[in-house]
Amino acid sequence: MPPSAASRYRRRTFFRAFRFAPLIFWAGVASISLSPIGLHSQTLQKKKLPRPRKLDAGVVWHRDPATGELIAGASGGVAAGSLNPAQPGAHAIRVATEFVPVTCSVADAGGGALAGLTRENFRVYDDGAAQAITYFDASTLPAAVALVIDASPSVLRESEEMKDAARALVDALSPTDQVAVVDFSAHTYLQLPFSTDWGLIRQAVARVDARQLLGDTGGSNIYQSVFLAARELFAGRTGRKAIVLLSDGQDSGLGLTLDPASASPQPGRPSDRLTFDDVARALDAADIQVFAVSTEGRPKIMTADWLAAHSSDTLVTPAARKWDIPAYTLYLAELVRRSGGQLYFLRETETLAETFRQIARRIRAEYTLGFTPRTNTDMSAASRTGWHSLRVEVVGHGDATAEHRAAYYVPAAD
Repeated sequence: MPPSAASRYRRRTFFRAFRFAPLIFWAGVASISLSPIGLHSQTLQKKKLPRPRKLDAGVVWHRDPATGELIAGASGGVAAGSLNPAQPGAHAIRVATEFVPVTCSVADAGGGALAGLTRENFRVYDDGAAQAITYFDASTLPAAVALVIDASPSVLRESEEMKDAARALVDALSPTDQVAVVDFSAHTYLQLPFSTDWGLIRQAVARVDARQLLGDTGGSNIYQSVFLAARELFAGRTGRKAIVLLSDGQDSGLGLTLDPASASPQPGRPSDRLTFDDVARALDAADIQVFAVSTEGRPKIMTADWLAAHSSDTLVTPAARKWDIPAYTLYLAELVRRSGGQLYFLRETETLAETFRQIARRIRAEYTLGFTPRTNTDMSAASRTGWHSLRVEVVGHGDATAEHRAAYYVPAAD
């Protein structure tokens, strides 16, 4: 039976409406995306990295003649500590004048990170005197980790490997940790202040490019970059703090040699210049651990057992000439020894990811101990100006060992 005129009209009307339905749909989508809410969502998705900042711009060094301490004057880029705004509630520790924090990681007999310890498992000694542990945290607070990446011409061939390594570390850290990214050649550039935005962190790592710094002539200032990162990024920050340094170790700024005197201010040379001892002192004062990853090969003598046997004594001695260790590798090992970190070699493990998972596991399993210094004979506060040796023992767990900074420094009173 043929359709009526009315039926044919209804069908034509339906198909016309259906044909224009997609246009109506996409117009609706466009109206939503152009609404204030839609525009705001797009803005949030387009977060951009801040422009790199030169941390050593306008820095003026001055050594206090009375105390021998090196002071870095206000930077032309940013003032000390301004890159680390207060994080309300981020950390529970409040460091008093006579409170000494000690961050340590504990390894079992097989070298694995040992978690689950309590305050009663630790003993702390200041210059040999036992101390009462008044603060204890077992990795419950976020860590602050600064990636300091060598982008000088000497590592151009390894630059992509180093970026892969940095990405592996970022992937292995806890989502609550805060990460900053710094790269350097002759100068030091802050790519990203401390952040928990993992998208921005990965962008900052990707932006590190040794080819872009080929014109940044003047050598490779490794230790100046570590010093500036400690000064600018960690000022006023408490809790677990670490610098992960990726470099070949070949610093051209401090004039380091196998002569131990080269690590300190030298007679006949300007006193207002940075030295290795100044860098180590800055790290110790802030309780910042350094985990260094060298792109060079491991010297034969520098086994894990050998490093452990020398953990309590400086490696920079006249005897070092007999060890067949390049000066640049020796000083990397000394830096991590003093700060309680560890030295790794980029090509030793089967995968980069495994090396950096080891570092991340170390950071995640760290403990923070705190004490107020006392002597054996006088139970009043006994902080003396200068260096104090530190020793942490682990009890109740067989051959477990604690790695921590070797000393802390008490500055002269104003």
